[in-house]
Amino acid sequence: MNKQRPRVIVTRKLPDVVETRMRELFDAQLNVDDRPMSRDELLNAMQHSDAIVPTITDRIDGEMLNFAPSRLKLIANFGNGVDHIDVAAALQRGITVTNTPGVLTEDTADMTMALILAVARRIVEGANAVTQGDWSGWAPTWMLGSRITGKRLGIVGMGRIGQALARRARSFGLSIHYHNRRRVAANIEEQLEATYWDSLDQMLARMDIVSVNCPHTPATYHLLSARRLKLLRPTTILVNTARGEVIDETALIRMLETKEIAGAGLDVFEHEPAVPPKLMRLAKSGRVTLLPHMGSSTTEGRVDMGEKVIINLKTFMDGHTPPDRVLPHML
Repeated sequence: MNKQRPRVIVTRKLPDVVETRMRELFDAQLNVDDRPMSRDELLNAMQHSDAIVPTITDRIDGEMLNFAPSRLKLIANFGNGVDHIDVAAALQRGITVTNTPGVLTEDTADMTMALILAVARRIVEGANAVTQGDWSGWAPTWMLGSRITGKRLGIVGMGRIGQALARRARSFGLSIHYHNRRRVAANIEEQLEATYWDSLDQMLARMDIVSVNCPHTPATYHLLSARRLKLLRPTTILVNTARGEVIDETALIRMLETKEIAGAGLDVFEHEPAVPPKLMRLAKSGRVTLLPHMGSSTTEGRVDMGEKVIINLKTFMDGHTPPDRVLPHML
């Protein structure tokens, strides 16, 4: 690098403490109004930076990377998931990609547990009844939900977040089951009292609640396909705080409409920020809870993410391999 401070372009508004530190260390261009960059704006930013700090709202594909100048050497993603970045194309161009793993585990697990409770106990529907003036007093058969204690929870993806969810779910008396690309260590299984299923199909057919906690990769696109969704029982609740693309959203909507499953709690969507109108209508019925991709939205989590980005930037600019480098074989 030259003697001048590295030029770093940040594509979205980050917590003040993070942006201040970036300005201290780098020649950082900030996005003060937090308006998502268009594709042309993102291309232009890449032309004038040594490193770029994108978020999930910035799609950096192979075609875009073909126009990246030799000056651009680092894409320091603000977030754990990198499915919006063509990591293989970046590697071919000599561009390093990093992410921020581990810092959002507890926050996302909290939100997943919250969605399970919200759908099972009809919490959003009940809150709306109060605020909209539809509550006329307690009644023994009104607003009945489902008890979760003693039910079986199937976790699709037993990484950090899946394990954090399992710890919480055990405290609520849920029986833990999981499917993962690789079986977790025996001591973890023992601690979580978790049952491993090498067949996702067999697990899905037996669960009361299913939580999606795996990343979106080419291998997990529509992992819960129309065929697999049909395996769920009519009393099953499906929760997704991972990525919308993991579930065939059209098939899910159809099953919710025909009451082939009991309900769903979704924090992510296949084509977000677009949310299908049919899903919105289902949410009004109380069987579906929809959130605006806020599973990791805590002040502490966002600051921790920013600190990881800064460490990756500083380490790379100092000539060392950043601690959170992402390579294609890791996806």
